[in-house]
This record gives sequence, C-alpha cells and structure tokens, in this order.
Amino acid sequence: MAAGRAFLGAPCSSLAAGARRLAFASPLPRTLTPALSCGVRGRCIASASSSPDAASSPEPYVLTTPLYYVNAPPHMGSAYTTIAADAIARFQRLQEKNVIFITGTDEHGEKIAASAEANGRNPKEHCDAISSSYKTLWADLDIEYNKFIRTTDRKHEVVVNEFYSRVLDSGDIYRADYEGLYCVSCEEYKDEKELLENNCCPVHLKPCVERKEDNYFFALSKYQHKLEELLTRNPDFVRPSYRLNEVQGWIKSGLRDFSISRASVEWGIPVPNDTKQTIYVWFDALLGYMSALLDDGEQASLQQAVDHGWPASLHLIGKDILRFHAVYWPAMLMSAGLSVPDTVFGHGFLTKDGMKMGKSLGNTLEPKDLVERFGADAVRYFFLREVEFGNDGDYSEERFINIVNAHLANTIGNLLNRTLGLLKKNCKSKLAFDSIAAADGSLFRDNIENLVDNAKHQYENLLLSSACETVLEIGNLGNLYIDEQAPWSCFKQGGESAEKAAKDLVLILETMRIIAIALSPITPSLSLRIYTQLGFTEDQFRVLRWEDTKWGGLKAGQVMSEPKPVFARIETETEEDAQASSKAAKGGKKKARSKGLVEA
Repeated sequence: MAAGRAFLGAPCSSLAAGARRLAFASPLPRTLTPALSCGVRGRCIASASSSPDAASSPEPYVLTTPLYYVNAPPHMGSAYTTIAADAIARFQRLQEKNVIFITGTDEHGEKIAASAEANGRNPKEHCDAISSSYKTLWADLDIEYNKFIRTTDRKHEVVVNEFYSRVLDSGDIYRADYEGLYCVSCEEYKDEKELLENNCCPVHLKPCVERKEDNYFFALSKYQHKLEELLTRNPDFVRPSYRLNEVQGWIKSGLRDFSISRASVEWGIPVPNDTKQTIYVWFDALLGYMSALLDDGEQASLQQAVDHGWPASLHLIGKDILRFHAVYWPAMLMSAGLSVPDTVFGHGFLTKDGMKMGKSLGNTLEPKDLVERFGADAVRYFFLREVEFGNDGDYSEERFINIVNAHLANTIGNLLNRTLGLLKKNCKSKLAFDSIAAADGSLFRDNIENLVDNAKHQYENLLLSSACETVLEIGNLGNLYIDEQAPWSCFKQGGESAEKAAKDLVLILETMRIIAIALSPITPSLSLRIYTQLGFTEDQFRVLRWEDTKWGGLKAGQVMSEPKPVFARIETETEEDAQASSKAAKGGKKKARSKGLVEA
C-alpha cells in the first residue's frame, strides 16, 4: 500500500441486509514489558509486547509507515516517509514514550505476480528480494524500527482471516457481480468519468481493461454517519487540516461500497468462506498495522495483536493513499468492533528540479545513490529541513549541497571544531567551569533554553522543518556569541579576560551538547559524533532523554576529545575514471560527493 497505488471504491447497486455493529469499541486494557531486541543500529530495536507482569509500563506510542508495495525497489518517496517516521519515533523515545515503530512490505496482488514474472522469478522469490532491499536501505538511512511486517508472513494471514470473519459476522460483507473498467497498475476498478481519453488511467496513463467479476463487497456506505461523527468529534484524526477538508469532502459526496475480493488474482490470501477468491490487497495490507504488533513465535490471533498496542497513535502516509486510510480503514475497524487510530497524517509529494520524477523523464532520484554519495545525515537533514512536513517538496542537487554545507558543516560542525581547538590550545582540552557557573548572569542561556522549548513544541506537533530551523538557530546564536566575545583575543590578554574566555568556551560547548540532543531525531550519527567529542561515551548518548537538553550537563574538569571534523563539506570534484577525466578536460560535468569525515 505504498504511495503511488490509489484507490476508489467500486460502485454497487445492491446492499446486503443484516445486523451491523457500528459502535466504537472501548480501548482494551494493556500491560507492557520489553520484547526481544535485534540490537542493530539502523535496523530493528527493542519494542514492547503484552505481558501481565508490567502493569506500570506506559501505553505504547504506535507509529506506522505505509507497508510498501514490492512491485519495485524502494524509491525516494518511500524513503522520505520512513525518514520522517524515524525522526518522530526518535523524538518520542527521547520523551520516554514506549515507542513501537512499524514498517514493512505489502506483498500480494496481481501487480506483484506480474512484476515477478517479468523478472523471471516466482512471486515469493520476488517478494523476498524486494523486501530485503527495503531493510537494507532502512539500515543505510539509520532507520531504527521496532517491527517489520511482511503481508506474506503466516501471522499476518491469521489476523486477516479473523478480521474478515468479524466483519462478515457484522453483516457488512456481501456477494455481488461487478463489471467495469479495471486498472491493473492501481489494482482497482475505475469510474469512466475519472478516466482520460481511450479509457486511460489518470495515474498510470495506461488503458484500463474491461473486467467482470463475482466479488465480495464491504458495505462502506453504512458508515457514512459514523465517519462524519468521527471527524466532528476528533478533527485531529486527519492532519494537516487541509487534508481533513479533503476527507470531509469525499464523505459528504456520498460513500459507495467497494469490492474486497478478486476472483482472477491467485497471489493473495484466500477468502475464508470462498477459497476460489483472494482478499483484495488493500483489505489485506492495512491489517499489517495490527499483525506487526505480534511477537515472533507467539500464538497469532487478532485479539493478541490488539492487546499488544492497538490503536495506532499515528499512521504516516503519502497523500495519494489518504482516502483508504482516512475513510475505508476506520469504517472497516468500526465494523470489526475495534478502535480507530488516533491520527492519520498525509504528507506531500517530492519533485526534482521542479518536475515530477519518472523513469521516462530520466530524472529519478535513487535514495541508495544519495546515501552513498552524501551520507545518511545529509539526506535525512535536507528532506526534513527543506520540505515543510505535509506539503509537497522539491529536490535540487545544488540546493542540497548548499543547505547541507551551510547548516551542518559550517554552522554546527565548524562551531564545534573551532571551539574545541581554542579549548585545546588555551585550556588543554579541560573545562575550567561548570556550564551552570559559566552562564551565571548571562542572557545567552535564557535564549538557548527558549529555543529548546520551541523545538520541543515543534517536534510534538510534527513541525519537523521548523524544529530543524530552531535547532539551527541555536547554532547561529552560538556562532554570533563566540564572534562577539572573541575568546581568542581575551586569552591573549590574560587575567579576568582569560577567565571570561574560558567561561565563554564552556557556554558554547554546552550549547553544542544541547544541539546534539535536540538534533538527534534528524541526524542521529552526526549527533553521536558531536556528543562523543564532548567527552561522553556512546552508551551515554544512547540513554539520553529530552530532559537532558536542560542547561547544566557539562562539569568542571571534564576533558573534551581531540577536535576533529564531525561533518565534511560536500565538494564538487571531477569523475575519477578515464572517461570522466576526458570529459572533464573538455569542460565536462562535475559530480558532487562528500570527501568523507573523520570519526570522532
């Protein structure tokens, strides 16, 4: 259910009769205890699971990305969603929340079978390969998820079957014939009025095909009033607010029942009461948010999954799959007597140099290539800083290089490096004062603390770009302060001036310590390098909490590490191979690449 596969429900003229359960279910009591951890940076980390032995544990904060469709390897759009989700998860962990960060892959459907055949593989081999490529990219991007679900997992099929049976028992599934124009790429029926010339799909620009099937339908239309009530009672169910307006418009225009099975698709989960049909990929994949909550090896059941942390706190998705998450999904949950998620957040699309990306245009943006050239921190920072979260955003390599160099290499990296250099030269790398004592009578501390409070508020409200700007402003204040105070000159004067200069260095290094924590959701590896240069260990960094941004972390006598660059400027250099060198001699193109950095 990755971005790029849109959905509109197929119309049907007949509705099944029967009792329906429309009321919202009350949240079930949950107790939690730590689950097994994979313990690998950038991959799977410890999460929470249900246990009667941990009644005092906080309720989980369940955060999900879409389950990405494995018709092709991951692209920058899916990487962007996951980077944003990881930043949110890391901030919530700093807040001491019991985070369960879920991602994974959607692996059923006609399109998957076709992609596998085109690549000379069977569907399972194809899914294994593409799913593995997602895990590899997430590791490269420093993504620390707790659960990775595949819809081909056995535990997922158990949850889907039980959920289907609940909805069937509610009287909300019925059988009917449907004939219409079908887009294989979207895996959905289309209304003729939404198609382009020659019945072409407006998303994939390919002709739709006539198809007639005897399918099972979900009675979505019965939940119109309940969905209207949901949005009225909880306007934060859909964010940002302009996405809420879209959803309200869809519902107001009238809801239609939609097909939840396919008779012509073999690669999928069989319908429990009719094995000649398979469950439609959307009805299947959305339940991955629940099946992911199950621990490996435990007895799988829908109720067990719910007990482990449902409802989700936040579904993070691309705006093109908003309708299914904000309309169809909550209706399905209501039918099954389960709670709806707290919030669905639909973010925008990415473009490149102002144009929509596509292979036919030759302007695709491969996240793997970006990480290899510039590193995970640069990629994470640029997209979270430059794209106002929720809106569309654009990538330009020139702007990428300028932003990353100016913010990470200059404002933050250079401030740390020159301050540590001065401390080494004049104080033998040892702090002469506590940071609290050094800030006595200074407005500088107050200004920094106000900015930290602002950043916290912005993170809490998913204003990731604003949070980046605020942390950068802390760095700007540090640079301005050190330039105004000129400690290099004060050290030369000796006496009280040298003592004042020693205090000023402590102020700046305390500021860098705070930056390392406040920026860690965005640039975790850079933050670690900063923190260890300040004389702390990696273990100390791993247990930091947001409350550690409080002024006063540096102590007199603390020894700083040898000053080394924590972030390398991205330089433009000619290609090294013979062909590129030949072109360069004739004024050929240059390629930007990070020259690497010295680890702290």
